[in-house]
Order: sequence, then structure tokens, then C-alpha cells
Amino acid sequence: MRTIRAPETDKLRLDVEGPVARLVIDNAPRRNALDQAMWRAIPVLARAADDDPDIRVVILTAAPGLPFCSGADISEFSTVRATAQGGRAYEAANAAAFDALAACGKPVIAAISGFCLGGGMGLAAACDMRVASADAQFGIPAGRLGVGYPPSSMAYVVAAVGPAAARDLFFTARRFGAADAKALGFLDRLTETHSALREAEELAGEIAANAPLTLRAAKAAIARVAGLPAAPDAAACERLAAACFDSADYAEGRAAFLEKRKPEFRGR
Repeated sequence: MRTIRAPETDKLRLDVEGPVARLVIDNAPRRNALDQAMWRAIPVLARAADDDPDIRVVILTAAPGLPFCSGADISEFSTVRATAQGGRAYEAANAAAFDALAACGKPVIAAISGFCLGGGMGLAAACDMRVASADAQFGIPAGRLGVGYPPSSMAYVVAAVGPAAARDLFFTARRFGAADAKALGFLDRLTETHSALREAEELAGEIAANAPLTLRAAKAAIARVAGLPAAPDAAACERLAAACFDSADYAEGRAAFLEKRKPEFRGR
């Protein structure tokens, strides 16, 4: 296993093993709350994962024994977020982190256990898929903190649960469990017996076996159709789709199908 770190903080890292990278949130003293430096590090590590040809899938997860993410570090409300200007800059860093996960060309899976609150739920919403264990707890308490979500950040929550459920979550600021999150459509998989990370790793292995160029093109096209903020334009989506048909992987996929064997995709 190799580790990639961001210069901004040591509380986030990319642990790369084979084709799967784990983007690990590791801030035990704050129960995995994200401070401003951590928010700024997420785009750096997301780009590193996107640029690494050996990485095919990214899992956003917590360090062992910690909750997924308990939201923004509220201790910074009286410092970096004490003024309107500071609050806007902080929210811009949040939005950039959400967009970076959504814009990463590799599929990104959130592996959620324990708290997934506020900005943590926003991060999970910006991922392509979400897996949780039965102990996970969700909520967006912005209404109790006087925090506003701009449309660019709200788009990910609405895309994940729909506008009606988004209204419920934001208007009530209520907390809810994993079963409710699954019923809302926020979760793709809910595991009662495995850890969320183990379930996500099994899913990542299944995804990583498929053609990387197809995964990139599919992610871009889905984001475009869904109207997400970080989505490529239509022309870029068309180019990504066309590149699949020009690739060696397309030839390999056809040959493997005819020969009734498992394809070995190279991402080119």
C-alpha cells in the first residue's frame, strides 16, 4: 500500500492498494469534523486520485474507529467563520470539496458508519454511490446553526434524495437512521452484517474490473443529465463516449465476449 498526502493537512490521506484508493478522514480529536484546511485538501487529493492511472475507484471513508464525518468543525465558527466574509469563504471551500469529488473521473463511493452530519452528509451526497452500516446516523443541522447552503451545494443533496425529502431534511434539521436513509434513496447499499468499508471495498472491486474509459464516460454523462454543478458540457461527454470506441479496451471487451473469458482492461 502507498499513501498520498496533501500539504494542507495530515488529517486526510489517500491510501492506495491495487486499483482502489481510500480517501481517509482522520481527525480523532474532533470526531472527524472537518476544519478549513481539511476542506481545502479534499480537491487536492481528489485530483491526485483522478490523475493516477493505477486508481480506478475511490472510497471516501473514516479512519478505523471513527465516525464517517460529524460535519464542519464548529470550533472554527468563532474564528475563521466569525464574519460574513469568513463564512462565505468557508462555504466556498465546502462547495469546492463537493465539486472535486463529483468531478473526479473515477467512481467515488462513500463508506459510512457512525455520524454523517452536515457537511459530512454533503460530502457523501457528492459521491457517486453510498454504502452504510446499520449504525449510521444522518442529518443536516444547518437550520439550527444559521448556515446557508448555496444552490451549487444543495444540488447534490437534491440529486440524492429529491426536492421533497431535501425540504424535510433542511426545514426540520432532524437526525435519522440508516434505514430511513435507505428508504429515502440516499443509500445504495445498507449492510447489517459487514462494516461499511468492507461492503464498499467489495463494490469497488466489482466496479474496478470494468473498463475505466467507460466508467469515466458514464460518470460524466450521468452528471450532465442530472444537471450537477461539476458536470462536463455536452461536447466533453460526447468526446469521452467516442474515446471508448477508439480504445484498445473496446477491442479487448469484444474479444473477451466472443472467447467467453474475463476481459483485462488497461484504461486505454
